[in-house]
Amino acid sequence: MRRGQRLKNWMNLRFPAQQTSEKHWSKYYVAKNLNIWYLFGMLSLLILVNQLITGIWLAMMYTPSIEDAFASVEGNIMRDVSAGWLIRNLHAVGASALFMVIYLHMFRGLLYGSYQKPRELVWLIGMVLYVCLMAEGFFGYVLPWGNMSYWGAQVILNLPAAIPNVGDSIATWIRGDFVLSGITLNRIFALHVIAIPLFLVFFVFIHLVSLHHVGSNNPDGIEIKKHIDKNGIPLDGIPLHPYYTTHNLVGIVVFLIIFFAFVFFYPDGGGYILEPANFEPANPLKTPSHIAPVWYFTPFYAILLAIPSKLGGVIALMSSVAIFCALPWLDKSPVKSMRYKGILSKIWLTIFVISILTLGVIGATPLDHALLPSISNQRFAQIMTFFYFLYFLLMPFYTAIENFRVPPSRVTRGHQ
Repeated sequence: MRRGQRLKNWMNLRFPAQQTSEKHWSKYYVAKNLNIWYLFGMLSLLILVNQLITGIWLAMMYTPSIEDAFASVEGNIMRDVSAGWLIRNLHAVGASALFMVIYLHMFRGLLYGSYQKPRELVWLIGMVLYVCLMAEGFFGYVLPWGNMSYWGAQVILNLPAAIPNVGDSIATWIRGDFVLSGITLNRIFALHVIAIPLFLVFFVFIHLVSLHHVGSNNPDGIEIKKHIDKNGIPLDGIPLHPYYTTHNLVGIVVFLIIFFAFVFFYPDGGGYILEPANFEPANPLKTPSHIAPVWYFTPFYAILLAIPSKLGGVIALMSSVAIFCALPWLDKSPVKSMRYKGILSKIWLTIFVISILTLGVIGATPLDHALLPSISNQRFAQIMTFFYFLYFLLMPFYTAIENFRVPPSRVTRGHQ
């Protein structure tokens, strides 16, 4: 027996490496008709690895103090450290890329009903991952300690103060001080580089294990495990590897071309990835003309601003994320995929997409600059917030009464 085979046998007797690889990769069967929408899960994992690796290198060169944080990023990392600018750009552009593919990944779930039985837990774990990513994105946004970082942290970390009676105490406890200070920055640094990444890695693992236990969804919303051959292999399934591994390589290459084009030629993204106000150090005496978060938080920021009451805005903000967790029980449709749902589901999904995109634009626009000449941005945000929540609140009704088409018994290749 060759030495390599002996080593492999020795390893398999002590650690289930081969069995695990087969169960979750080479012998994990997925539907034959997966399309481009199923690429974004793999892309999100790829970008997360980029964020973890570049984040480790940046943490080695970063100084978590209010006196030196800005200089360590814009001076040391960007100018003094060899290839430091590249690592920082990979991390900064990677953050926006990660949220972009996550949003597309979530939209695919809405499109094909990936939250419905038996994948409710997969969806809920995914939402926990999303909340962790939001926290990680916010903490990373603060660390450069530019002027927009400082004032963005002022807005977000003061939100708990809206809670009656105990709000101010909670806000002080979160900051670790009565104002934003070095204590606050140290806490954010610890959460960003240690605590949240540990949660992310753990929940990614749980997300994948739970997904592979119940099986992946497909554009038809059909359970391929219902039709198996005498060996227990799904008739409409093919192994994830090598078929979709090589198939997805094309999408990954296209994505990396676009990604590196931003990294090398357009790292600030026109002010949407790295904002102009963040290229000057934090200044408590100089408020930016327009305080707004990075683009992937702007829809929720618009919801916050849409409600005149500070407490009401905080409740609406939290509810806008939490309501996604109720989707498995709000959708009463007997079919999963939008291919076979009725016209009402399609109309309301379109309204939801329009509302969240419009909220994103409103959140990135100063309130005194009206997008529509006859209506204020706050009123416009209120209307879009209304439709945003209406998509969820009316779902039990329109999914229960609409006409739908009966899906085929086996998966199809065409877009019916």
